[in-house]
Amino acid sequence: MNENHPTGVSPLPLVHGGDWAGYSEEYGAQPLDFSANVSPLGVPGGVKRAIAAAAETADRYPDPLCRALSRKLAAHEQVPESYVLCGNGAADLIFRAVLAKRPKKALLPAPAFAEYEAALTACGCQVELYFLREENDFRLDEGFLEAIVPGIDMVFLCEPNNPTGVSSPREFLLRTAERCKRCGALFMLDECFGDFLEEPDKHTLKGALSEYPNLVILKAFTKLYAMAGVRLGYALCADGELMEKMRQTGQPWAVSSLAQAAGEAALDETAYVESVRQMVLRERPWMMEQLTRLGLRVVPGEANYLLFRCPVPLIKPLRQRGILLRSCANYHGLDENWYRTAVRTHEENARLIETLADILK
Repeated sequence: MNENHPTGVSPLPLVHGGDWAGYSEEYGAQPLDFSANVSPLGVPGGVKRAIAAAAETADRYPDPLCRALSRKLAAHEQVPESYVLCGNGAADLIFRAVLAKRPKKALLPAPAFAEYEAALTACGCQVELYFLREENDFRLDEGFLEAIVPGIDMVFLCEPNNPTGVSSPREFLLRTAERCKRCGALFMLDECFGDFLEEPDKHTLKGALSEYPNLVILKAFTKLYAMAGVRLGYALCADGELMEKMRQTGQPWAVSSLAQAAGEAALDETAYVESVRQMVLRERPWMMEQLTRLGLRVVPGEANYLLFRCPVPLIKPLRQRGILLRSCANYHGLDENWYRTAVRTHEENARLIETLADILK
């Protein structure tokens, strides 16, 4: 029998980070989790209160159209309400979009977030990978645009990319949208980490939605508001027919009443958002400098995480010291020498650096 798992059955390997539950079962304690890119400031107070208050009406079915939340999101994003579709996290909306489009062939950069490929392959779609080059800091280039040709039905991009943290110029993204439009491809632009950029408003393609009805922007409350356990995301798109198809591909009550209340409250947490953003903008360059001083190759990311290469195995020794790190061995284009770390508070970041220095000495 597996001594760490009383049933004798070992758990399946997880695709994503954030497995605090597995660590807790093994060690009987909570880890310092650098494997998930979530705000370290915890759930905002207003969100906690909203969830508690919403529990009083949990005996009723949630609004399947998320009307109040959609109205507030539309005002927040400065788009028409008809452009908004809420879901059970961004991952839910990725699967909904693929089911709505039913693509035969799709184009993805590599490395990239695993759920794009998971949704596509589940739908029987052929996936073409465009490998990003380390010598170019894993940045998109003209070759990616040239790979968008007739016959490509769907294109996914994450801005900034996960796990590299690197973003592309807005002009390049607009050219991607135009190329997709001409080829009849649906352009899925994941902006879930966009709020961590220095100037998010100058990077987003929200303002181009009406010009490109083939564009779907994905966003979530997970990262910025520390609401990973709530499961709440939304899509923005000007194509009403596509949005209705996406709505119909999922279950009718995908977003709980507690999640809807949490989302409405989160949009009022402007001071919290600014605190998180300023912390990341301050701590990310410090972590880059410290990791580089340890002799590690660090990709100059722009989000709340950093990708780095280390020839010494880190997952097990860090785990034994109470710290979780994200191995990137299961990303296309990377191997077991690549790791992703979240950017957390200075005290927590310093603990990670000190522990790495101890392992690497």
